[in-house]
Amino acid sequence: MAAAPRPNGARTTRTVVLAVLGICFMTGLAFASVPLYRLFCEATGLNGTTGRGLIAPGSVHRKIEIAFDANVNPRLPWRFAPEKEHETVEIGARDMAFFTATNRGAQAVTGTATYNVTPAIAGKYFTKIQCFCFTQQTLKPGETQRMPVIFYVDPKILTDPDTRDVETITLSYTFYPVDSGKTAG
Repeated sequence: MAAAPRPNGARTTRTVVLAVLGICFMTGLAFASVPLYRLFCEATGLNGTTGRGLIAPGSVHRKIEIAFDANVNPRLPWRFAPEKEHETVEIGARDMAFFTATNRGAQAVTGTATYNVTPAIAGKYFTKIQCFCFTQQTLKPGETQRMPVIFYVDPKILTDPDTRDVETITLSYTFYPVDSGKTAG
């Protein structure tokens, strides 16, 4: 009876190294997937995700209606609403809207806002320069805070065949408690 051939040491080492590299790559990809997905959504406007910008390009002397929507998760004891429900803005011009939040609970609570734009196809043309949604917000008991969002609608919305007929864009926010495991209040 012949002895089984022994595996080649170099071949085994190469297989182990490739397996370890594959595991490291897949682990890194798993951790990077959320930020990469967020960047992809901001670049494409997928699911109504808005972009971020620094400076508005300037008015093209065309207007569009912006509707504002505000929601609060039931576990967050806040009242949250836009100061104006609708506003007509110049496409390409910098504009600002305010939302007001009041903590109706007995203790300080930190919340974070998610946002989207409808119609979703318009998301890639709605650009935020500054927004309360970029950071967590903490309100003391009974405290009311005005929260601004500075934005513009990119003039490219007028040349995109899928969006040139859009007359109203709705910017919607939902506030959630930061520690979703606890009941706020």
